Amino acid sequence: MKPGSVHRPLSGRRVVVTRPREQSSELVDRLRALGAEPVEAPTIRIAPPEDHGPLDAACAAAGSFDWIVFTSVNGVDAFMQRLLDGPRDIRALRGVRLCAVGPATATQLQRHGLKADVVPAEHRAEAAFEALNQAGTLSGARILLPRADIAREMLPDALRKAGAKVTEATAYRTVREDRWSAAELQARLLARPVDVVTFTSASTVRNFVEIVGAGPAAELLSATCVAAIGPVTAAAAAELGIETRIMPAAYTIPALVDAIAEHFAGQPGAGGAAGA
Repeated sequence: MKPGSVHRPLSGRRVVVTRPREQSSELVDRLRALGAEPVEAPTIRIAPPEDHGPLDAACAAAGSFDWIVFTSVNGVDAFMQRLLDGPRDIRALRGVRLCAVGPATATQLQRHGLKADVVPAEHRAEAAFEALNQAGTLSGARILLPRADIAREMLPDALRKAGAKVTEATAYRTVREDRWSAAELQARLLARPVDVVTFTSASTVRNFVEIVGAGPAAELLSATCVAAIGPVTAAAAAELGIETRIMPAAYTIPALVDAIAEHFAGQPGAGGAAGA
């Protein structure tokens, strides 16, 4: 490397980004900074609930909960929007303890002027339960979970078994991105060789397969690296016959990009599935 030059370990690598377009900027920017060519092919989009009633009721009763557990940035934004659009303000959360699953979720709370009381070490429902259990008795605790319509039931089930009174409210829906036909998405991915396909949630994997088709998806992904942000996403891929070859130790976007860069360290430059 020449003196003064910038080390770009992903120079020329084509990396597919399946995150929702409105949430892909951090991943895209970090990939570009390391020399990659991001290919945006969102397979999901975030939509409001079909019925705001349960979320509005939860916002109206916000001050009565002992805990509000936010499992995603989307959950924070959707809850705060409905809370502040009504007659209440942020003071409605005075005395309520907040749990943010993952550093990005905690940061989003800070943007709304709120500090998480508990941030689990891992971005997983299992870690959230353990962190809440260690923070105080769960028996009789009133806990609100504003989250996605298709969120896993592990966390509310575990909390209820521990004696907590859990209220679930759909804050947003994760739906398939319908801008692509199978042919269009395949053409986008096959226009030039792809080095990595990234999945940042179980939904991105499942919708990718739904759009492309199980057979073509398995064939396409067998010829390139699949990078999953964490074990839940990797498990969803495995259920569909897709092997994850890159997964970071921390389940965050920065860690995912670092893991991709580490995977290709020392390999020849771009040109298809060299790192597969």
